[in-house]
Amino acid sequence: MARTPSMPDDEIIDLRLARSAPDLWPMLDTLYGHREDFADFRDALLKVLRKGWSDRPADLRRLDLKRDLEPDWFQRPDMAGYVFYIDRFNGTLQGILDKLDYLEDLGITYVHLMPCLKPRTGDSDGGYSVMDYRQINPTFGTMEDFEAVSAALRERGMSLCVDLVLNHTAKEHAWARKAAKGDPIYQDYYLMFDTPDIPRRYEQTLVEVFPDNAPGNFTYYPAFGKWVWTTFNEHQWDLNWANPRVFLEVVEIMLFLANRGVDVLRLDAVAFMWKRMGSRCQSEPEVHMLLQALRACSRISAAAVIHLEEAIVAPSEMLPYLGRGRHDGREGNLAYHNSLMVQFWSALATRDTRLMTHVLGTHFPERLTNATYATYIRCHDDIGWAITDEDASAMQISGHGHRAFLSDFYEGDFPGTFAKGELFQVNKATGDKRISGSFASLAGLERAADAQDASGVVAAVQRILLGHALIASFGGIPLIYMGDELALTNDYGYLDVPEHAHDSRWIHRPKMDWKVAAHRHDGATPGAQVFWGVRHILARRRATAALHAGVPVKVVSSGVNGVFSFLRTAPTGTVLCLFNFTEGWQRVPEAWARAVGVVQMIDALSDHPVETYDGQIALPPFARVWLT
Repeated sequence: MARTPSMPDDEIIDLRLARSAPDLWPMLDTLYGHREDFADFRDALLKVLRKGWSDRPADLRRLDLKRDLEPDWFQRPDMAGYVFYIDRFNGTLQGILDKLDYLEDLGITYVHLMPCLKPRTGDSDGGYSVMDYRQINPTFGTMEDFEAVSAALRERGMSLCVDLVLNHTAKEHAWARKAAKGDPIYQDYYLMFDTPDIPRRYEQTLVEVFPDNAPGNFTYYPAFGKWVWTTFNEHQWDLNWANPRVFLEVVEIMLFLANRGVDVLRLDAVAFMWKRMGSRCQSEPEVHMLLQALRACSRISAAAVIHLEEAIVAPSEMLPYLGRGRHDGREGNLAYHNSLMVQFWSALATRDTRLMTHVLGTHFPERLTNATYATYIRCHDDIGWAITDEDASAMQISGHGHRAFLSDFYEGDFPGTFAKGELFQVNKATGDKRISGSFASLAGLERAADAQDASGVVAAVQRILLGHALIASFGGIPLIYMGDELALTNDYGYLDVPEHAHDSRWIHRPKMDWKVAAHRHDGATPGAQVFWGVRHILARRRATAALHAGVPVKVVSSGVNGVFSFLRTAPTGTVLCLFNFTEGWQRVPEAWARAVGVVQMIDALSDHPVETYDGQIALPPFARVWLT
């Protein structure tokens, strides 16, 4: 039988353009259709998309096809992520290649390289002040080294995630340098003002992101006589997304990175992309139009690539980044479940899960369309206590009082606390405080070890494993921040590094301790106990079909205040996930568990039967059970 001839490239890209046209052009027409140059912009974008496809390597085109046929690839329970700074992991990109066996041993299938594109020298906000999106930070290696890492990950079935900062560039970026020299084309890439009048009007409703070290949202530059919008730091200039040239430039950059093997683009600071007078200039409707259009561009020219949208905001504001209303199923594929992280720490401190049950059960849908969460307990950033006054009031507590309690508890000042962290920022207007600290130190390991408290060490290890079992089962891709799997504690050495000393977030960004990793098979140490516990959790996650991200998550209450519970109801059967947030034994009625769908009374996490006593399921301290 004769083989069907292969389809010409032009025909393939035409089909992809037609498929995504409804997601792309209506957004761009709304954003830019009023401009006289819209037709030229449209033609230019088509050329960029066609070129991105024509430049795409053959193996990545094959991956495009594979993921088109398996669109749930990123929702499957075999997805597990690991996040790290390259220099703090093993020095360089080449150094990563030496440690892939370690990641594979843990069960990792998704690797997020923290900012690795070329930053400005000196303070670069941890690499998020980018001066060249097409070059790698020379400290880490070259673009050729980067492509070698992406290929090696691909061979092992691991997906690669990198950061793409969308709200701003470094003031040293080529566009910014041209703008500073007076080029009007490039000045329109940014938000620049001749007088302070308009900036002052904007400031009336803006919030300061870093009030301690970067107050205000604008910076005046006498050298060229302009006020420049600088939301985050003086050296980070906000882009003008109302200019379609900026959209074109970013699409080119996205496809450039995609064609070098990036699977997941983590779009940084997306909430701030669109500015509107009289608002906070966060999460404006145009932001979601832009993100849907950018997602469509990736789907046209690099269909294997998905978008993770970084928006650490309240639930009602976060969910639209995963697509709501007209954007449902068409915007981000991933977004951080910040509320899950915040509620974990809140319940752990109070030993009470009622607020957690209320927030996660009230504000989040049971299922998402073509999207899921990136779940985590700690990350590279600080913890802001995103608990609204309304949610606190529903539990008959003070929002401000509870946020203050959590800050004091996790800083280590509250009587009886197990935690040890540091303040990051204090909002003088609201009194709210943010906290830095590693997973292990906030969970009590550092304080217990310093006090030579053996029982405290055991409790800390169990808290850490409780958190990992939670993010592995709640729905989405669990992300492990480097060193958490080894229970690494706070690194106070950051105070001796001038460019880090002002930023307490470096306390939970320690260098990887490969000596501890080498002893991960020694079960006597907390690091080894956590490693093998996490490894087991990820292995059991892979074996539990009901943990697919497409399976609904329904938060339910057992009536036991110290226990958080939710259902994963799949065609293969129901899994009831139970988590004891206390140091004491808790009892959940067997009749209730059976009434919500449990049949076999087998714990999918331990893969053992669960015995009941007098009609009760007995949960030891910090127990985690995936009950089928």
